[in-house]
Amino acid sequence: MSSASPFTDLLRLPSGPVALTEIETDVAPGYDGDKKSGKADLWAIGEELFDLQQRLFAGKDDGQRSVLLVLQGMDTSGKGGTLKHTVGLVDPQGVKITSFKAPTKEELAHDFLWRVRKGVPGPGILGVFDRSHYEDVLIVRVRELAPADEVERRYGAINDFEKELVDSGVTLVKCMLHISPEEQKARLLDRLADPTKHWKYNPGDVDERARWGHYREAYEIALERTNTEHAPWHVIPADKKWYRNLAVGTLLLETLRRLDPQWPKADFDVAAERERLIAEAPIS
Repeated sequence: MSSASPFTDLLRLPSGPVALTEIETDVAPGYDGDKKSGKADLWAIGEELFDLQQRLFAGKDDGQRSVLLVLQGMDTSGKGGTLKHTVGLVDPQGVKITSFKAPTKEELAHDFLWRVRKGVPGPGILGVFDRSHYEDVLIVRVRELAPADEVERRYGAINDFEKELVDSGVTLVKCMLHISPEEQKARLLDRLADPTKHWKYNPGDVDERARWGHYREAYEIALERTNTEHAPWHVIPADKKWYRNLAVGTLLLETLRRLDPQWPKADFDVAAERERLIAEAPIS
């Protein structure tokens, strides 16, 4: 790795107004390697990432701490690929992945955060939101699926919700996967060219491309309004898939290093148990 400072600092969104057109999508901040070395470096951090995540899961830190990775981005930005290549490095026993699709009738009958709360990771768990509560101020805003004053209310509700999570011991890692419209088009064409990827193609994605400017504006507003000290946003250049994966994996690693989970102390007499096993009668 050749980053002069942590990816957490390099990719953290500064406070204030957000202009996504001024943030490049096809770059690799803090990294001067290429695709081959980037993939190798991601694999290289896997052992430490696995170890730290296992400690978090094994100890559950007296029921206090967990991590929630929030992945948000335009279609084809790579939420699924990030899950496969970064979260796939850790022990699945300690992972909870929640994917938020269009809300059901039951979910629509409640406040928008009702279904989200059910996905919050418990103690010791690495949780992942594949899409998230931010859909309720993104697509809902663009498609005008809720009144403007309700959408406005939700920014504050999200900040309160995330502060509540942090106060209860959840560390949030919020990542906006920032892809260009040109790269999205190339990925959609790639899906059409490969029969094994047809299942990933949605004709509606082409219609949504016509609203690209509206989605960008909705993201800029959401990022600015919810980029808080307790739950900051990180904008990940996502045109280079390998860099996207390396960046998110490194953010997770840096987060777990800061938490520094420890293996739990035995709640039994280790020496006595060892003697019992040594002294036991042969098993027939």
